[in-house]
Amino acid sequence: MRKHVLISGASFAGLTLAYWLNKSGFKVTVVELGGDLRTAGSPIDVRGDALDIARKMGIYDQIKANEFIHTDEIVGSEDQTLAKFAINTLPEYLGDIEIHRGDLVKILYEAIPKDEVAIIFGNSISDLRQGDNHVEVKFENGESEVYDLVFGADGTHSIVRKLVFGPEEDFKKFLGVYFAFAAADHIQTGRPKSTGIVYRELGKQAVIFQFKEAANAILVFRAPKLDWNYRDREQPKQILKDHFGGNTNWKIPQILDAMVDADDLYFDEACQIKMPTWTKGRVALIGDAAYAPSFFTGMGTSLAMQGAALLAEQLQATDDHQTAFIKYNEVFKPFVDSIHARVDDSLKVQLPETEEELKASIKAWTNDNQ
Repeated sequence: MRKHVLISGASFAGLTLAYWLNKSGFKVTVVELGGDLRTAGSPIDVRGDALDIARKMGIYDQIKANEFIHTDEIVGSEDQTLAKFAINTLPEYLGDIEIHRGDLVKILYEAIPKDEVAIIFGNSISDLRQGDNHVEVKFENGESEVYDLVFGADGTHSIVRKLVFGPEEDFKKFLGVYFAFAAADHIQTGRPKSTGIVYRELGKQAVIFQFKEAANAILVFRAPKLDWNYRDREQPKQILKDHFGGNTNWKIPQILDAMVDADDLYFDEACQIKMPTWTKGRVALIGDAAYAPSFFTGMGTSLAMQGAALLAEQLQATDDHQTAFIKYNEVFKPFVDSIHARVDDSLKVQLPETEEELKASIKAWTNDNQ
């Protein structure tokens, strides 16, 4: 009899795991809180072994065909260009593919046979209880079901992690940074489409990513731990006013106005999720729910795909899920730790705290592209 498994979350980790577990003969159900795929957001990177996984899934050519080729500029307070470069051509990025978030989610989603995998939108896990041979899951719509295994691929604020492993604060490493993004199609940059413009000052960064027929604005800033509720839609707008209000440099006034007026403002703290183990009983975590590295590392998507593929491979290799879970932790943790360790150097470049660091971050790009 086929094992019936539940995956919470239909993004990079959850969809990749669903694909491979279905290929391995599992009966797979995916539940996603959102009413549809979450396609909004800025471009993301697919790197290293994640590209090999894409090749094995038969989707590499689609990813490559949707590659986001762009030019980036670092600008000063008066909109003057300080450095200009094409990140796709830099030696450390050769072979990597940058792609719009929505394009990659859709490609992964379309790779899954819908007549074999059940994907349920607009619902979420409300409770789960583990037995010796099963996991009983209750859903927010009042229904319940029994599964052999449950996987949390539901992001940094994972409900599966909270229910099985404990409060988020037990595993979250706050990086002393907050960020927000919103649509900014109306802001004129004076640059061609497919240009990313970055403005930095001490402890702050403002970005406009132009892509396709749209643009996203991003504000990032260093701050001590703030008392805020991520479910509160209005409080983040006041926080942004407190940190960027009155700042007339570059496009910051226009970006701030766009965020205050936005119905879909996304605001969160930059953090990493660090756990001693990603498995417990019949439950396992993958992607940001297990080891979010933060967007500063540029590896969140790749880690999600690699971790999902590795876990599916281990589950295919043995009928004993505990053996598979142990191997998943042992094999993947050293690599995850190495990615987590990159964040300090990246923060120094992205959010310099001294004039020396600020000048060095601009000079590095200038020197690399002369």
